[in-house]
Order: sequence, then structure tokens, then C-alpha cells
Amino acid sequence: MYRGNAVGVVVPAYDEARFVGGVIDTLPAFVDRAYVVDDRSTDGTWEVIRRHAARENEREAAPVVAAADGGAPLDRRVVPIRHAVNRGRGAAVKTGYERALADGMDVIVVMDGDGQMDPDIMPAIIDPVVDGDADYAVGDRLAARDTRRGMPPWRLFGNLLLSGLTRIASGYWHIRDPQNGYTAVSADALSELEFDRLYDQYGFLNDLLVNLNVAGKRVATVPMRARYGDEESGIRYSTFVPGLSFLLLRDFLWRLRVRYLDGGVHPVAVLYALGVVGVLAGVLRLVGGVASKDRDGAGRATLAGVIGGVASLGGAMLLDSRANEPLRIAAAPSASFERDEPSDSQSSRVGGDDESDRRGDSESETDGVADREVIGG
Repeated sequence: MYRGNAVGVVVPAYDEARFVGGVIDTLPAFVDRAYVVDDRSTDGTWEVIRRHAARENEREAAPVVAAADGGAPLDRRVVPIRHAVNRGRGAAVKTGYERALADGMDVIVVMDGDGQMDPDIMPAIIDPVVDGDADYAVGDRLAARDTRRGMPPWRLFGNLLLSGLTRIASGYWHIRDPQNGYTAVSADALSELEFDRLYDQYGFLNDLLVNLNVAGKRVATVPMRARYGDEESGIRYSTFVPGLSFLLLRDFLWRLRVRYLDGGVHPVAVLYALGVVGVLAGVLRLVGGVASKDRDGAGRATLAGVIGGVASLGGAMLLDSRANEPLRIAAAPSASFERDEPSDSQSSRVGGDDESDRRGDSESETDGVADREVIGG
């Protein structure tokens, strides 16, 4: 329990045999239940999860109380879950969310199975939700210039680009680090979302923000420090960025329709439309002018169209930002952020602590679960 709230932690994992055991072992004492979801890994992740879960559950002599209102006791603190087939990170998180809601958790945290997320700062991630200031909180590794030093350059570029696109699509203009998977959400807010429409792959975090905005939920950002080592990211930005861009475009149009058109025509929607038309018209005039060799006329028409279009887009973004201001929450930073601690290296990150974890890739157990989802202890 954390300040009278039952806390569930969802740990999605795919090919994380080296680190997921350490994540389980270092869960804070106030966590009531953890749902460790193996998204049908190809290495020894599932066996590591089961072994560390069994060890942790054996240490819990007494049942864990599930809910602050005196709900039924839970018999296990760590619940291993395995997908029958690989379904994506978003699907793994949704599986954990569904189980946490069914078990009566009040606040549900997500921390990945790769050991990048410091369990010691979990209170800072949870506090905005527990205090009632926010419905959803997300860590922000880009809150200050020096916190970006621990992030690989290509990943930093991808995060900055996707941050801008996600701001436009979601309406949360204060979000700097939408790819950060260290999050907390209230059970009340989560129960209002339609899980079936949430994206199953790595774009889940961005898609979730759009759905939260449409539902009118407050989102807090929590400054924290980046924590990277020699692990390989599961995201391939060369394919991820274009794919997610199309997803965000679809989400953006859906949000505009629900927020600004269903109840009548809103100035935000009008300005966005005028902006797009203005820019496209300017480009078309430029192409037409080049084809007709009237470059001077094409240049003037293009300039006028682009200036008008950009001005309209800027006005739309400004109005959209103001409309969403009540949903913007600035949370207190984590303790390590306030102490100005440097980013952690690989040697300081949690990982598997026994020889069987390190050789998990070659000793994965085939346990007869090829065609079904497994929930085991």
C-alpha cells in the first residue's frame, strides 16, 4: 500500500532475460502486486520471470491485501503472465492493466523489464496520481539539458521528433518525453478508456495520450534522469517513426473531430484546415509556376500561401494549447533529479543476479504454451 492506495506494477518484457529478474527483485516494498508479462520472448525471459516470481512469492508469508477498501486478499505478490504469441509492447501493457483493474488496484505503474527505470523514484511517479492532481503521470527525461546526456544521440533525435508530433496529435503541449514508459495511472481513469482501440505496438504510449485527452484526463510530467547502459532498444526508429507518424495523424484527426467538431464547428478546427489548405495551395502554385516558367509569379503566390498557412497553423496550435491548459500538470521532480545526480551506467542498473539468468538465452524452457496465454506462479 502507498498512502492508502493499492499499487499494481505492470512489467512488460520481451527478450529481457538479463534484466527482468532484477526488476522483480527490486520492486519497492509498498507495491501490492506486480504483473510481469512476457510477450512470447525468444530467449530465457519466461523462465527467469517464473523463477524470480516464485522466489519473491515465497518470501511473502502473509497474503497481500489488494484494495484500500478491504478487498479480498491476494495470494501472490508477483503474477507471471505469458502471451501465447508475440503481440507487441502495447498489448503486454494492456494485459497487465486488465489484470490490475480486475484485482482492485487503485494506481497502476508501468516499468519496463529492461532495468532502465529506477525503482527508487517510483514514489515521484505515483504522487501526482495519489494526490489527486493528475489522472496520469509520465517521467520526463528531457526536463533539463544535462539529463539528455545519458540518452544515445539517435534515440534523443527520435524522441524529440516524436515529442513534437505527439504534442500536436494529443493536445498535451507540455509533454517532452512521450516515449518514456515509466508511467502511473489511476484505476478510475483507466477504466474509462476503450482498451480495444488502443494500439498494440510501441506506439501505445503516444496513442494512449490521445485517448486520455479525448477523455479529458489530466496528465503530469515528472522530471527524472535518463538511465542507459549497453542494452539494445527494441525500437527501430527508421521504421518506427514513419509508422507512428501515420498513427498520430489518424489520432489527431480523430481528436479534432471529437473535441472540436462533434458539438459544432470550433475555431481550432477551422484554423487547422485553413493552415493545411494555405500551405498546400502555396506548394501547388510553386509547382505550377515552375512548369509554366513564371517563377516570379509562382514565388509571390507561394510566399503568400505559405505565410497564410503557417499563420493559421500557429493560431490553431495556440488555441488548442489554451483549451488544454486545465489538463496540464507540472509535478515535483524525483529526488535524484533534485540532487543533480548523474545518469546511471550499466553497472549500476538492476539485472539478473544468478548464473541461470545470464545463460537464459540457451536454456529457455519449452513448457507447452504454444497456443494459449499462460498465467502461472
